Amino acid sequence: MTHDQQASKRPRFLTALPVFNEVQHVTDVLDEVAKYAGDVLVVDDGSTDGTRELLAERDDIHVILHEKNRGYGAALHTAFEYAIVMRYDMIVTIDCDGQHEPQRIAQIAYDCSKIDILSGSRYLDLDQSTDPSSTDHVPPDRMQINKIITAEINERLGLDITDAFCGFKAYCTKALAKLDLTETGYAMPLELWVQAAKHGLRIQEMPVPLIYLEEERSFGGALDAADTRLQYYREVIDRAVLAFEQSPSHSCDPKVSPCS
Repeated sequence: MTHDQQASKRPRFLTALPVFNEVQHVTDVLDEVAKYAGDVLVVDDGSTDGTRELLAERDDIHVILHEKNRGYGAALHTAFEYAIVMRYDMIVTIDCDGQHEPQRIAQIAYDCSKIDILSGSRYLDLDQSTDPSSTDHVPPDRMQINKIITAEINERLGLDITDAFCGFKAYCTKALAKLDLTETGYAMPLELWVQAAKHGLRIQEMPVPLIYLEEERSFGGALDAADTRLQYYREVIDRAVLAFEQSPSHSCDPKVSPCS
């Protein structure tokens, strides 16, 4: 096989970043992302802190603007739709707060080429960690809620994941096209897990570093209260399960063809 033939078989992937008021991080993160990703999409979800102006200065990315803040999930919906319409094989999502390592982008896209979802996990190898302080900088309520919700997701859906909320993921767009995601907030990944499990999508995790640069980062409004956030997450799971079970197409073929 020639070099050109090998290149033509590599998955064509988009790297997408949902962004809202990330003026402190957006330039540094995008400078790094541009080193490791060819096609980069930024969905600016109504930023008002100067992020939009910084994005406008760049010519190495494509930007879609939400005129008003619609939510983290809504920004991902826009990215997914763009990747599907533009016929990318894969989409890699990475957050813009400095928690993820852009040098892993190409590898996560390649490793996802034979499955449906490859999800980063900040907790996959924690039990084997030799550094007892590896989680000292993580807000305790975030780690605890992630642990609780991940366990409940696994029990209810028959999954075996270790991190329900990591934003560093790769998706096969053929699989994404089968989903009907409606949640617009931070809990959208939970709706995605429900639909992915019900459709029988093939899911794997890969370990990624546990990095928190801003321990006091806000969810906004009532969700800053841990009890309220946990209740909200459970309500989204309940709603997603009920919606899928009531859907006329819920008896679809449980095996989804992988990307090829």
